[in-house]
Amino acid sequence: MNTAVKSYLEKVEKWKDEVHELRRIVMECPLIEGFKWSRPCYSFQNHNIVLIHEFKNYCALLFFKGSLMSDPHNVLIQQTENSRSARQIRFTSTEQIAQLQNIIKEYIYQAMEVERAGLSVQKIKTEDIKMPQELKYVFENDSEFKAAFMNLTEGRRREYLIRFKNAKQSKTRWSRIEKSKARIMSKKGLSDCICGLSKRMPKCDGSHQKITS
Repeated sequence: MNTAVKSYLEKVEKWKDEVHELRRIVMECPLIEGFKWSRPCYSFQNHNIVLIHEFKNYCALLFFKGSLMSDPHNVLIQQTENSRSARQIRFTSTEQIAQLQNIIKEYIYQAMEVERAGLSVQKIKTEDIKMPQELKYVFENDSEFKAAFMNLTEGRRREYLIRFKNAKQSKTRWSRIEKSKARIMSKKGLSDCICGLSKRMPKCDGSHQKITS
């Protein structure tokens, strides 16, 4: 057993039995066990296939390219509206996992075939994302901020535009833009490290939580 996975399994609490059962099923498939994003992660031909993770109200198997898979049993769930590629199968009991055991394996093998075929999910082009009126207003009145935003990498600009655009209320869009200004002026993306402690720069790994006042 992967040592990091072993440590994780010893510490997991709320969905302990469910996570152990999911791992048992996944390990019956020809996948390589690893540990990424602080969770058990399983790969095929050096490509991530599925991840076990737990949330407050459920635990889940996350298929990295689930959007490219067929879903004859109608069990794949899009975690958020911004999840273009990943899809989940969610569970709330070991009984439910047992009932879906064959389906889980069917979907894992299907995910492996997606990798064999070399399929990939097309990313949203930044220019296809409609810019919120609030951001346009800020640009018109703050040329320095506009320049900083435009000098970000395309991926970082896309992250911010999606976050701003998806706020349902105008006041929330204003708030998100204001809270992001310092990051943008520092050439940082939404998920970039700003404390300098991350072990997987430039991305944040939560090391900022170690900082004490």
